[in-house]
Amino acid sequence: MKGKTCAALFGVLLMISVSMPLLSRAGGGDVAKFDEQGALLLPEGYRGWIFVGSTVTPNDMNGGNAAFPEFHNIYMDPESFRKYEKTGRFPEGAVLVKETVSVGSKQASSGNGYFMGKFVGLFAVVKDSKRFPEEPEGWAFFTFKESAGETPKTRAEAHPTASCSVCHQGGSQERIFKQYYPVLNELKPD
Repeated sequence: MKGKTCAALFGVLLMISVSMPLLSRAGGGDVAKFDEQGALLLPEGYRGWIFVGSTVTPNDMNGGNAAFPEFHNIYMDPESFRKYEKTGRFPEGAVLVKETVSVGSKQASSGNGYFMGKFVGLFAVVKDSKRFPEEPEGWAFFTFKESAGETPKTRAEAHPTASCSVCHQGGSQERIFKQYYPVLNELKPD
């Protein structure tokens, strides 16, 4: 009986020692995962990340033709958020995911307003100055889904600088529109 107990205990300790490196990486490390061709893999579990804010530019407030007439919900990976809390800067490896949602309704039992409808698009931005040295501030932009009804891609190539980064010059910190994210603004006011 003693031998079986020792063998079982050894087996448990071996499983724990093999699992520890995996467990330590599960909560952090390199959040952005890239395939062999350099495409970003769709971040897993981003809806469980830190929700930093949402914006909406509805058509009826923009002459019926808003450039982005949906809610933009922004999530930041938890490890980068913790570093941002300490430094007030986006760390290398930071990943922000933008999930766009249509304006579904303007009336509800609570009153008139703008209420979310269906998921429309899914985008990500990654800060990696080594991988993207030509990109301003090291930020690269990716699109996983552009329209409602479309299934998100599992991988996405980085956009050319001119397609996203030029508009993002209006971002208050490193081309990120931090001025619209109250969670980040409270940590580091503009």
